[in-house]
Amino acid sequence: MISSTAKYALRAAVHLGSRHDDFVGRTEIAEATLVPVDYLLKVLNELVIAGLVESRRGPGGGYRLTMSPGKITALQVVLAIEEIPRITECPFGNSKDGNLCSLNRLLDDACRLVEKAFAGATIADLIPGRKCSRTCDFPKMPT
Repeated sequence: MISSTAKYALRAAVHLGSRHDDFVGRTEIAEATLVPVDYLLKVLNELVIAGLVESRRGPGGGYRLTMSPGKITALQVVLAIEEIPRITECPFGNSKDGNLCSLNRLLDDACRLVEKAFAGATIADLIPGRKCSRTCDFPKMPT
């Protein structure tokens, strides 16, 4: 469905959303989301490039969302990392007049439904503790 990198981006965005007014350090984000720090930095950089996250260096620095978590969709986060594949033609050349065969139409419909599901969920919807059936709690880290 989506890559591990996109899943990591969603985890990071949800964690940042839970602390949306604060700059959060990379170590805290990595520990809370169970994403290796070096890999997390690449993911956060993609979110910065997409304009969803901002970073600040130095004491009190870190990362935070550029908008409230209720204004950022899961789809925006995923698309900052990768496109959700869509099927536009039959790989066997069986498409006639731009129409997909029934198998590839079914596969593309599934991709469209994935996009719709991600577009319909904001980061705020996914923050643990909120009433949303689409979320799970991150493991609690020892303090």
